[in-house]
Amino acid sequence: VFQWMHKADCLFINGTEKVRLVVRFIYNREQFLTFDSDVGNFVGFTPLGEKNAKKWNSDLATVEFMQSHVDRCRH
Repeated sequence: VFQWMHKADCLFINGTEKVRLVVRFIYNREQFLTFDSDVGNFVGFTPLGEKNAKKWNSDLATVEFMQSHVDRCRH
C-alpha cells in the first residue's frame, strides 16, 4: 500500500495580524518535503524531497502560489 498525503497548518499570532502557513508532504508515513511561509520556499528532508524542493523553488509561480495561500488562512 502506498500513501501520499499533505497536511496544511495555519498558525496564528496576534489574531490574524501574523499568519504562518506550514504545508507538509508525506509519502508512506515519512515527511519528505515541507513549505513554510516564514522561510518562503520548499525544504526537502529526503533525496526525493530535496529533488522536488529544488525543482519547485526554481519555479517562481509555484512559490508565489503557495505564498498566496497565507491569505486563505486569514479568512
